[in-house]
Amino acid sequence: MKMGKLAADKRTVFVFLVLVTWSTSVFLLRSYTKGYDFMTVPWYKTTSFTQPPFAVKTRAPEPEVQRCSFKYLPPAHIEEGRRLLDSITWPETLPLPKPFSLNLTTSGSKSTFYIEPEAEGWRVGGELTVRIQMKDFSGNPKSSGGDFLIGRLHNRELGAGVVGQVQDHLNGTFTAVFPLLWNGTASVDVTLVQSSESISVLKRLTEQNPDRIDFGSDFRSGSVKETTTCNVCLDPLKGPLCNYSDPSTGEQWFCYKPKTLDCDKRVSHFVDKKKKIISKEEESLFNTGINMKASLKAVGSNTVTVLPKAGESQEMSFKPAGYYFNNIWRPLSGPAVRQFNNASAITACLKGKQLHMFGDSTVRQYYSYITQSLKNLQTFDKHSSSLGGPFLAVNQTDDIMVTYRTHGVPIRIYPLPVSQVQYVARELDRVTGGPNTVVIVGVWAHFGSYPMELYCQRLLNIRRAILHLFIRAPGTKVIIRTGNMKYMNLFYSVTNSDWYSLQLDKLLRAVFKDTGVFLLESWEMVQAHYLPHEIHPGPEIIKLMVDQVLSLTCPETRH
Repeated sequence: MKMGKLAADKRTVFVFLVLVTWSTSVFLLRSYTKGYDFMTVPWYKTTSFTQPPFAVKTRAPEPEVQRCSFKYLPPAHIEEGRRLLDSITWPETLPLPKPFSLNLTTSGSKSTFYIEPEAEGWRVGGELTVRIQMKDFSGNPKSSGGDFLIGRLHNRELGAGVVGQVQDHLNGTFTAVFPLLWNGTASVDVTLVQSSESISVLKRLTEQNPDRIDFGSDFRSGSVKETTTCNVCLDPLKGPLCNYSDPSTGEQWFCYKPKTLDCDKRVSHFVDKKKKIISKEEESLFNTGINMKASLKAVGSNTVTVLPKAGESQEMSFKPAGYYFNNIWRPLSGPAVRQFNNASAITACLKGKQLHMFGDSTVRQYYSYITQSLKNLQTFDKHSSSLGGPFLAVNQTDDIMVTYRTHGVPIRIYPLPVSQVQYVARELDRVTGGPNTVVIVGVWAHFGSYPMELYCQRLLNIRRAILHLFIRAPGTKVIIRTGNMKYMNLFYSVTNSDWYSLQLDKLLRAVFKDTGVFLLESWEMVQAHYLPHEIHPGPEIIKLMVDQVLSLTCPETRH
């Protein structure tokens, strides 16, 4: 009996130990699987597997990574920004043919136009209509739209010129309408600025390669100097970033952190290399004089004789901002433009005035024109950047002050101290203003490689600053310079094309509509003039633009 009872006790202990071991294993397994889910963690896909510890460690939250935000609009601007951007939508353009064939794309030399006959002749106050047929390199009519065309009516002997309104019918045909504003002959020029196929490439570049121009900054501490790449957005996976975004405007800017120096050791900003990011096939869509900035042939004569006005003029279906006659720009609305042909006239106008200029190098041309015209202006720019400023010119006797400062990043400029890289909106907040203050702003050319949202944000910030200036200093005059067309080759096309500049220009006009600012009509003035298109308009055009600035600064008093 004792032996049997002992055996039974051993079996009981054994069963108890088995149960304890089993229970413990279940508990540990549950704890283990609770901390490491085999069904969700793809450990089986790794080449090696390290068993995690039973104790589950709480991981520190990963820091937020700054992602690209090219299409970012501040919350307060989202609704208006989308509406503004929707208002300037370009017609859809077809993707490039596959396999690629240049023969199937738009050709300027093959495309034609003709002047629609007018049974009773053309008279001042009327209109001239031109019909345009776009064709491909094989000479076949195109059946889709999206090409960028411009038209000009001119008479070189009379110093006359005016732009036309071009309408895309989205089927390969266009119509151009010109107002008839002078008596005598008038010749029509129609130009293919950029083909729909090249515009398809530009759209892709803006979406996929907005960083096709690199910028850089120098960092310095003592004898140590390092240089890194900078831009509106950088890939955070390529290295830690220094954030130089502006807290008051929300404008973004980043640089890669130097290997040894801290972010606060940044001393300069400059434009760096340009990236080639299109194929050889795509390059063939940007040939000057062939399918870019290419003149179309006229079927028949491209010249008409305009007779004097007879009776009441018909109402214009298209009213340009102005036109040239006797090589003088004549606005069709707004203040009359006077001619300031000598230093005494300019000095008399600017007496007691402050003229502040902010923007890019096309605005700097106005500063240079005025300071070169007025020899009695004393300049204070010895230690300033030769391109970016800041510049100051003063005539204490006549109480005249003229200033210029470049706009902030992404300004394409050679080394500029970071202390001088200032946003226009911030600078406008520092302007005292008043009836004797005139502000000129020109910001457009340096945004030609970025999505339109970035430019929209910049303009809305500038508009906010201008409206605040009007509130605190009534009587301040603000002039916004529009963009202009330029000489085009492959490089300029992919970094700042005329087509993209047109979109920037349309957005600028929409943003500042009904705000009380005066738009200086650079776009039409350059397009209607006989001089070739240049990013920096010729002296003749600059003089006429400054005449407009001065006419607004000191309008003629009527008795």
